[in-house]
Amino acid sequence: MRLFRTAMKWLLGLLFAAAGVLHFASPDPYVAIVPPYLPWPLALVYLSGAAEVALGLMLLIPRFQRLAAWGLIALLIAVFPANLHMALNADLYPTIPPVALWGRLPLQAVLIAWAYWFTGRVSPSVQS
Repeated sequence: MRLFRTAMKWLLGLLFAAAGVLHFASPDPYVAIVPPYLPWPLALVYLSGAAEVALGLMLLIPRFQRLAAWGLIALLIAVFPANLHMALNADLYPTIPPVALWGRLPLQAVLIAWAYWFTGRVSPSVQS
């Protein structure tokens, strides 16, 4: 179980780090999905990308694992309203299938649970 947990931690950390890098490499698709009620879309894309890279990499460092896991949870909660806005206003995002917009909502719950696994709040029998 320990090997599986370590692999899952690396997968989650690298997933977030890679997603964050994409915010800088190709910001336009991310800017396009920032809800219109939020100011400074490009700055928010860069800020969220930096947070994803930093938290994803911090998750891989034992000393920062708990902090990073809580940070990822906070980030996922912070972007949830924007994802909900997208799902409720699919007509504003014609290049994204509505099923994908709605599918992102439960996926965030899965990602939150995944990150929570590394907060140290899970029972020791599950952590081993």
